[in-house]
Amino acid sequence: MQSFYLPYENSRIHGAIAGKGEDLLICLHGFGESTLPFSRLVPTLGKIFTIVAIDLPLHGKTEWKENRRFEREDLHAIITLLLETQKKSVFSLLGYSMGGRVALCLTEMMGSQMRELILLAADGLRDNPWHQFVTQTSIGHRLFKHITYHPKFYFWLLNTGNKLKLINNSLHRFANNSMNTLQKRELVLNVWTIMAHMMPNRQLIKQQLAQYRIHTLLIFGKYDRVIPSSLGIRFMDGTFPAEMMVLDKGHQLLTEDLGEIILDKI
Repeated sequence: MQSFYLPYENSRIHGAIAGKGEDLLICLHGFGESTLPFSRLVPTLGKIFTIVAIDLPLHGKTEWKENRRFEREDLHAIITLLLETQKKSVFSLLGYSMGGRVALCLTEMMGSQMRELILLAADGLRDNPWHQFVTQTSIGHRLFKHITYHPKFYFWLLNTGNKLKLINNSLHRFANNSMNTLQKRELVLNVWTIMAHMMPNRQLIKQQLAQYRIHTLLIFGKYDRVIPSSLGIRFMDGTFPAEMMVLDKGHQLLTEDLGEIILDKI
């Protein structure tokens, strides 16, 4: 994929582009990732799409220099700028994990311009009380900041919950691996803080999907305990065109065969 930068206010948004298809597919990555994994989709989806992936703030090569949170209005403006550079007025959208939550927010704002929505193990399909407490309250933010630099109680609570079978093994491994170094904890703190206002309104999103008849494809991993497929069943209420797939995988869905799987469904 070929790199490019979009100038935005004081920042530079990094992206990557590939494919020769007439339709535009915008891809949004997961936490701690970048545009790189989307190159796996190019051999198949690149035949029908021009694939454009962007690095979200604090990820990849994007230089976020606004000294403030990344707001929904920023997301709208950046995607609008991207559409202008590609000379497109409509697009399809793919969001993976954290990028799924961002994709849902974008759907809420730009549904009238969307053709297809593909959600891979998407965050944002349910409310996470811990995430909301940390990002939406000053007390929660101060507590998480303390845990970032003094994590002993966090790991005691995590391990105790696992021993008491209140936290399953997969979720325990995921939470431990996400927080087992200071660098990782700081990244979680900083990303959660800067993305705090990326909170989708699922009811409004469903109205957009229904009004504009946006075909929605939800893909989950059978062994994913972080974003289980039950969330997709709950989200698909019959008011909009949607289908769901559960693959024989865990949370990591961006594999070499994913393009063929998506191609069969769109």
